[in-house]
Amino acid sequence: MTSRRDRLVVVDPQVVFADPSTSPWGSPMFGVAAGRMRELAEAFGPERTVFTRFVADPSLGGSWGPYYEEWGFALVPDEDPLYAVVPELSGLAGQVVTAGTFGKWPVLADVLGAGGHVTVCGVATDCCVLSTVLPMADAGVTVEVVGAACAGSTPENHRRALDAMALFGPQVAVV
Repeated sequence: MTSRRDRLVVVDPQVVFADPSTSPWGSPMFGVAAGRMRELAEAFGPERTVFTRFVADPSLGGSWGPYYEEWGFALVPDEDPLYAVVPELSGLAGQVVTAGTFGKWPVLADVLGAGGHVTVCGVATDCCVLSTVLPMADAGVTVEVVGAACAGSTPENHRRALDAMALFGPQVAVV
């Protein structure tokens, strides 16, 4: 049973990550995980569900310059359909926050605050989920990662990321 303070964060459930035939960032695991993301979002309800979105932000500088040289396809406006929440999850979150970085904690901190309990799922387990969960734990948030509702870049990388996050117990629990 969840308490009123519990929230669900679904990391980057976007078209750009949904299908390897649409984007080189697409996860082969997304289809199955999206169904589980939907179940969680419906169980939590929109008032307790937050979606994040990754969008290209080449103005960040530093290592992002070479990153976008390699992944130039991603340099489209925020409103491009590539960055849209997938249709099967659209409308299930009461709030959607956007960031140009892998980790979403900086934008989620304002929404969630420190402390409390947050359930996390999303894509990619081995990138944006991992880099969101660890700073959340550092901020004092108790995090439960629902592995079956996450999609990695590959099944092997998914498993590695879940194993890495499990090392941070009891602040992070992988279920």
